[in-house]
Amino acid sequence: MGKLRKYSLLELGLIIAIAIAVILRILNLGSREFWYDEVLSLLLCTGQKKLYTHPLDVPLVLANYKPLLSLPVENGFGDILQTFEKLLKGLVAEPHPPLFYLGQHIWLRLFGNSVMAMRSLPALFSIGTIFCSYGLGRKLLGYRGGLLLAAALGLNPFFLFHSLNVRMYSGLVFWTVLSGWATLELVANRSQIRTNKVVNSTDEQLKKTKNDNKIFRKNLIWSLILVLSVIAGFMTFYYFGFWIASLGFFVVLLDFAEANNIPNQNSNSSRNNKNKNIFQILIKSKRWQRQSLLLSGSVIITIPWLLWGTRQQLNNADLGRFESGSNFLETSWQHLEGILTTLGINILIGDWASILSPTIVNIAGFIAIFLIVASIIYLWREQHFTVLLTAICFSLLPLSLMVIIDVISGKFTVGFGFGRSLIFILPGCLLLLVTAIMKLKPQWQTYTAIALLICYLSTSVADFSLRNRQMFHNLADIIEQQPNTPTLIIMNSTAWGHVLRLAYYLPEEAPIQLLARKSHQLNKALVNTLNNNPEAYKRLIWLDSDRPVWGSVTTEAQKQVVQKTLAQKFELETETRFTGTWELDHFDVLVYRK
Repeated sequence: MGKLRKYSLLELGLIIAIAIAVILRILNLGSREFWYDEVLSLLLCTGQKKLYTHPLDVPLVLANYKPLLSLPVENGFGDILQTFEKLLKGLVAEPHPPLFYLGQHIWLRLFGNSVMAMRSLPALFSIGTIFCSYGLGRKLLGYRGGLLLAAALGLNPFFLFHSLNVRMYSGLVFWTVLSGWATLELVANRSQIRTNKVVNSTDEQLKKTKNDNKIFRKNLIWSLILVLSVIAGFMTFYYFGFWIASLGFFVVLLDFAEANNIPNQNSNSSRNNKNKNIFQILIKSKRWQRQSLLLSGSVIITIPWLLWGTRQQLNNADLGRFESGSNFLETSWQHLEGILTTLGINILIGDWASILSPTIVNIAGFIAIFLIVASIIYLWREQHFTVLLTAICFSLLPLSLMVIIDVISGKFTVGFGFGRSLIFILPGCLLLLVTAIMKLKPQWQTYTAIALLICYLSTSVADFSLRNRQMFHNLADIIEQQPNTPTLIIMNSTAWGHVLRLAYYLPEEAPIQLLARKSHQLNKALVNTLNNNPEAYKRLIWLDSDRPVWGSVTTEAQKQVVQKTLAQKFELETETRFTGTWELDHFDVLVYRK
């Protein structure tokens, strides 16, 4: 009775943890401003990227950028089609497939371009992912295992962060989990068909026929889900192809294990049968043939976009940023650091990596590797081979495939973008850890599960509580103090993520002009502007970015030159430091008045 109560309390705690994960997403939909990439997503979704003009060496009216972040004026269905066409043409210069942007475009039409509206779709995808992870976990580990996997993924700091970003990563994880779940269902249904016993009586035959028809319908539904999720995943993120390959390998390896009677715990299988090699499995296995047909057919359906869009994207791609080191040791360390960064950020520290030193991130990576290796060793010793094989294929296999491609091609893509490029391995990594936890003794199972969830919850809550992103709201407050004062904003960044966020958050009706130049060009453009229009501006705000993206940071010498220029016509009123969640959000803000 004590054990039953303990397990019931654990399950209740897991359900509460899942509810908390959903609530955290709802509460934080609008708690932070758009970050750099999010406002670029908004620009692309409006279909007006082609109309964006980069700042010149003369001031521009900031409000002129604001309409680019909304849908254009449309007077009929023809205008809607034209906007859609512009959207697709704007995507060919981007490195990602179109599905995310198309989905956000439809969402934008329905609910507008507010922060909460734009983030609500990724949040819904993430909530759907939590419930799909329960289905995947339950299929492999039972009811409690499904709850623990759902709770762990829901509270994971990295997934929570990307659940509230207007980017494709929340949807990517959704399609990953759904396709993995569909694969497990199809494998289980096929195994059930093969184990159906031969019957003799008419009643038993009718029951068997009815059961076979039920399995056939389930197979049909799950096959359709698999095809749709694979298509959607590949059209959301090209690296999803490594996940597709991993699903294929998983079925091959599972067939190989079953054909050679590799035992699992509590299995009475023997090794007396003659071993079959992998090639015999590929030739004779109907399950592998059916799975490969579904996966390859899903990719074939995407060929029209691959021929039209992907070809142009490759021509426009900047692959030089993925170049690896110049010597063997440097290259080897880069590949290892990419693995450490990916695993440490995905499994442990989440977006905290954006403000932590690389050393701390690497240490987190080593800890994550230790947890993974310990889980593998434990499951191997306890002979849980089937679940171990599944977890490895869903986590380490796609990571390994990417590392191999990097090594062969001489590129460095693993670890790029603070681990988000490989976020689709996160559910598999958590599945591996959860599997090890679920195979522990009941007492240790409870304590370990609680420890994992408390760690994730505290890290996630601290992230959204202690790290605000309100820089442009704060700047808008400064503008609103004297909203009708003609103002010139000078900035050492021409990056559109900075320019567009200024346009989105600052009051559109205020008389604001923007002079955005690279650090070494700013003073010259400022001198010309003030000489040509000496009485045009009563207030000047200097935004000095810590990371201008397309240029270098302002040196002390360059700052002194600009200060000398401003001192001739303005007086410094206030000097403030604006900070956000990482370097792209950090500015020194100096307000000058006549």
